[in-house]
Amino acid sequence: MCSEIAARMSDAAQEFLAVLDENKRSEVMLDFSDKRERTNWHYIPRDRLGISVKNMDSLQLKCAKKLIQLGVSPKGFEKVETIISLENILGEIEGPTGKFPRDPELYYLSVFGFPGGSQMWGWRFEGHHVSINYTLVDDKIIGPTPLFFGSNPAHVRHGERAGLRALREEEDLGRQLFHELDGSQQRQALISSEAPPDILTTNAPFLSGEVLPEGLSSSQMNTSQCEILEALVDVYVGRLPEVCAEETRSNMQEMGWDNLCFAWAGSGELGQAHYYRIQSQQYLAEYDNTQNDANHIHAVWRDAKNDFGEDALRKHVMKDHP
Repeated sequence: MCSEIAARMSDAAQEFLAVLDENKRSEVMLDFSDKRERTNWHYIPRDRLGISVKNMDSLQLKCAKKLIQLGVSPKGFEKVETIISLENILGEIEGPTGKFPRDPELYYLSVFGFPGGSQMWGWRFEGHHVSINYTLVDDKIIGPTPLFFGSNPAHVRHGERAGLRALREEEDLGRQLFHELDGSQQRQALISSEAPPDILTTNAPFLSGEVLPEGLSSSQMNTSQCEILEALVDVYVGRLPEVCAEETRSNMQEMGWDNLCFAWAGSGELGQAHYYRIQSQQYLAEYDNTQNDANHIHAVWRDAKNDFGEDALRKHVMKDHP
């Protein structure tokens, strides 16, 4: 899967490790077999394993960015940088008495196993509202999810950057699709009049049974509605590097676009708390904007069958050890 850039990721990871001293390298390199830690992802401010941007020198940061940029599309990387920059704005809003430290340098890079070749390895770049996770083996990317972006504030309303919306498309296209539905379609899509306080899957390592498809089926949508739905899905898929995005689109095409379910909760009005998810038997895009007076977005792309390369790893082990 996505083998075209796997070797480049391996090279970039090795280059990053090579510019670290022994102490920093021991902080960054974690055991791939430690599944509990490897799947211990989250999008809240908290202590994390690995090395933070704060503790990297300029060369180390340059090498780290080279790896991170391989994990997302150019537009995805632009969103990552914007999301991280919001920490300064959030710090100004909350002031010195804020519950959490807001620091754009508290983002951590971790490497699981040793990069390259037939070995199983992976990497994670993570901090507040960003979580990028990759699993690789046999010079192939076998798992590029979970992939989480968030934004607080979702809409910067004051200061020099007033008007900035890091996740504009995720919000606007979702609301546009809901409003394009007719009355009976909206009633079917609406699973609750009240939006949940967070995405329902939160940071669950795997999605087995976490949420089930419900709402309005894409097979019940007209052509223009389906076009908006596909554009919205592509916002999430388009976060991935191009070759991985194309492979995901191809998988979805094979499964058929008529098997997606669109579910909405909360208000359809601008500025009001709302939630949606788009779900097939394999893929899930989940979004909420409910916290901080509906000015705080969480938006994740997941693979129910293969987060953290779980399905591909299982097949790999069975192949080598039948």
